[in-house]
This record gives sequence, structure tokens and C-alpha cells, in this order.
Amino acid sequence: MNSQAKITADAIRSAEVVLPVQDLKTEMPFFLGELGFRLDTIYPADDPAVAVISGHGVRIRLERDSDAGPGVVRLYCDSPDSFASDGATLTSPNGNRVQVHDANPPLVIPETQHSFMVRRLADSDSWIIGRAGMRYRDLITDRLGGSIIASHIRIPDGGPVPDMVHYHTVGFQLIFCYRGWVRLVYEDQGDPFILSAGDCVIQPPQIRHRVLEASDNVEVLEIGVPAEHITTIDHEMELPNGIGDPDRDWEGTKFVHHKEAEATWTPWRIPGWSARDTGIGTGTAGVAGVQVARPDGTAAPAPWASHDTDIHFTFVKEGSLTLEADSKGRKSHDLVAGDAFVLPPFLKTRYVNASADCELIEATLPATFKTTVFD
Repeated sequence: MNSQAKITADAIRSAEVVLPVQDLKTEMPFFLGELGFRLDTIYPADDPAVAVISGHGVRIRLERDSDAGPGVVRLYCDSPDSFASDGATLTSPNGNRVQVHDANPPLVIPETQHSFMVRRLADSDSWIIGRAGMRYRDLITDRLGGSIIASHIRIPDGGPVPDMVHYHTVGFQLIFCYRGWVRLVYEDQGDPFILSAGDCVIQPPQIRHRVLEASDNVEVLEIGVPAEHITTIDHEMELPNGIGDPDRDWEGTKFVHHKEAEATWTPWRIPGWSARDTGIGTGTAGVAGVQVARPDGTAAPAPWASHDTDIHFTFVKEGSLTLEADSKGRKSHDLVAGDAFVLPPFLKTRYVNASADCELIEATLPATFKTTVFD
């Protein structure tokens, strides 16, 4: 074959996973009888050396004298304990392994490992290229023990985004447009829409969606719980798919699209600041809350305060401020737009020297918690 020749997707008719066998007569009853695969082809007739079987979404070629090493097949079962224990490994007569896994494993959110952390944009000299060509910057380097991930994402070149209809297996996920705009489409939410700077959405667990287009140098903030979660491509659903039940929820979470232009500002939990609530606390039934806060000029500096929520993450959206923390000796951190910080429970902090245009995006889990203000 010419080394310059290219294989196009249209030229591929089928695909197989090759498993080596020494004896088809002992291997086939295991796959056909015990595991429920079906026989598609077998040859030669007088002394079968190859059998192609299929089932459970995979096509397997059992090949005698293959130079491939012992293979591994994974079976995902609705009720693995009725077949074999979850995580069990079965071994075929010819040494191939079959691993049994739960098809619907419970979402596990690790226990939060609290820490005080400041992450500055100026200190981030590397952006990782992630899914669909997007640039990712990690805002919580230790992930608080795996309980949360916060990413600052850039798409440098505007235009269509090479994304596919997909969904995430998560407990909570926020998309906040920081700079520019993106055009998105969501399952049951009607036509595609523009998410402008200052707007945000929550992506309920397993809601199908797709990023269609972006402005030049768009930047978004993405928060996901837990830190490691699965993204699954849905090859069947086409979006948009119309408007569904407005009261539908996905595992207890409703879709929320918060628009800055329609927001109402009210006094915040910290004296001297006001905030706009995004409605995410209501949409998640209290699982998580997101507010945007700004100084209102009534108290400068803001008083010392602490909180008792499990996860407290803040991103500096605009302007600048100094974060003072009463941690291992009083420390000050001068912060500007693009910086972020995590405050563990009961740590005394205060916001001082906030510029008039300062705005903070605060995300907490859970949404409702106690703030203690110190005189």
C-alpha cells in the first residue's frame, strides 16, 4: 500500500477486535453460550481457524494462531451481581479476560480536602489543549481532593467550534461566559442561543448540548463536581430538538440560563457589597449556589468574615482587590481580573482596596450557608 494513501471514513465497512485463541472448539462455547454473543462468520469449514462473533455493541474476531497477546473485553451490566460481582474478571478457556462492570455506577463525589489557595493569572504560563481544541487553565490545582474542578477556558479563534452533541455525568456543572460570547444549544431548550459575557448556565446531569460557535478570544469559566467526570458523545440525538417540559429536571436539577442584563442587585452576605443571584441555588435545589458580587461603597474596607460551607470558590471577574487571610499569620494577596481563590470553612478573611469596577464570581456548595461577620 502506498504510504501516501489515505483511508477515508467512507471506505471503512466494519471493524473488529482481535482475540487470540488456541482452540475455537473450547473458546466459542464460552462467548456464545455463557456471554450471549452470536456467531456471524466462521472459516474454513473443514478446520475452523477464525470465527467472528458480535453482541453487546462489539464485534470480535477469534483467531487461531494470532500473534496478539491475551485480550480484554469489558461487559457493562445493568445488574452485575446477577451475573458476576462488579469488577470481577472471567477468564476464557484460551486465556482471554472478560471484565464485568456496572453499566450505571453511582456518581461518587470524594470528600472535600479543604485548603486555602490563591491562583493568579500572571503565574499561569501554560494552557493545556483539551476537548474540541479549547485551551484549559486549572484554577484549583489540588482539586480539593477530587471534589471539584474549576477551569478557565479560552477559544482563541472565533467561528464554528468542532464540538459534538454530548453530555456529562456530573453532580453540578456551571458555564459562565467571562469574555466574548458563545452560541450554544441544549436538549429541550429550543433554538440555539447566545451566551454573552456576564451570563451563565448550569448544565444539569446528562443534558445533551453542543457548543456551536464562538467569538474571537472567548473565555469561559467552567466548574464541575466531582473533578473527574465522564463526557459521553451522543451520536443519535440531533439538536435543537424543540422545547420540552419547562418543569423537567435532570436528576433533581433544572436548566438555568441567567442573563446579566435582567439581573437584580441586592445587599450581599458581606457588608459593603451587593450581589446578583443567578438562580442556580433554586435550580439545583440547594446543591450549589452562584452569585456575582461587587462593592457598593457603604463599607470600606469590608469587615472580617468566615463561612461554614463545604466548598467556597471565587473568581475575580473584573477590577482588583486585596484578599487578607488570617492563616498562619496574617497574609495579603493582591488580586486582579482572572485570579481565583478558595476559602476553606471557618477561615477569617476580608476584602480590602476593592476597585470601583471590582466584581467577584462566587460559587459555593451547598448554596445555603452561614456567614459570620466579626466586628
